[in-house]
Amino acid sequence: MRVCLTGGAGYIGSHILVGLLEDGHDVLVVDNFANSSPKSLDQVRIITRSSFEVLDQDICNSGVLSEALSSFRPDIVIHCAGLKAVGESQEQPLRYYRTNVEGSISLLEAMDQAGCQRIIFSSSATVYGTPRYLPYDEAHPVAPVNVYGRTKAMIEDIITDWAATDPGRSAALLRYFNPVGAHESGEIGEDPKGIPNNLVPYIADVATGMRTELSIFGNDYDTRDGTGVRDYIHITDLADGHIAAMAFLEGNQGVETFNLGAGEGSSVLEVVKAFSRASNQSISYVIKPRRDGDVSESVANSSKANDVLAWKADRTLEAMCADVWRWRSRYPRGFDG
Repeated sequence: MRVCLTGGAGYIGSHILVGLLEDGHDVLVVDNFANSSPKSLDQVRIITRSSFEVLDQDICNSGVLSEALSSFRPDIVIHCAGLKAVGESQEQPLRYYRTNVEGSISLLEAMDQAGCQRIIFSSSATVYGTPRYLPYDEAHPVAPVNVYGRTKAMIEDIITDWAATDPGRSAALLRYFNPVGAHESGEIGEDPKGIPNNLVPYIADVATGMRTELSIFGNDYDTRDGTGVRDYIHITDLADGHIAAMAFLEGNQGVETFNLGAGEGSSVLEVVKAFSRASNQSISYVIKPRRDGDVSESVANSSKANDVLAWKADRTLEAMCADVWRWRSRYPRGFDG
């Protein structure tokens, strides 16, 4: 199958790319490297011993994107490109709406010109907002509480409306929970620019000595140890979910939404302890006040993906931490060395 993968050099995209190449698909990666490194693609070539096409371009550049897709003629698009920092989205809302929403419209227009009618969208559990019940299932109301989440919800609506105009169109909206881990080879992993926004990369920075301590925001939540609980999914399991969604879309029309999560939560302190065991390093931390907007717990009900896609996240938190430590032990400063 011919696959266009936007954001293919990023953390999630590069792991999806490995899975696609190992399955023998022809791939066009579209990435402007604003939040990623071209070196990740070099590492993917090493892992898979495969080649693929690369377009260094912003998806908002509709003319170039349309020309590229019309030339490549993809059978399906996997759309991972976009800005993803919650705090930054609150500070730069117009930038997030332009990149995420306008870029997605540009992509759908390019797909129309290329005759491509299938898309898998990299969405997020942030679309659910404050939980009305847990675990979240796909029927939970969509009520995002930040700009990033609102862009994801808007794109879901746009794709749904796009698909409704032609019975031959199909889409899978994949709501990720908290991707963690790295490829088992240790050759690719999460490489955030600047100060990490996510927990595990920050813990890894402390373990490698790049930062002195971890800030834990709140230890008075109604959870088993007082710290926030999140559903962590191994990045390889997440990538496998996209491969399963591709197979599903081959035989189905319309739009389906799937949660991709492990179905169980781990607290911040549990993650710290697991990483300390995996790395044999002491992780210093300090407790700070809660952050506005943080919820005490966020856990997925992924039974729909289990049943419909025949997919399940089965890698453990210990495996996630071990794989991150392997990656960061080889590349303490990510793709920069």
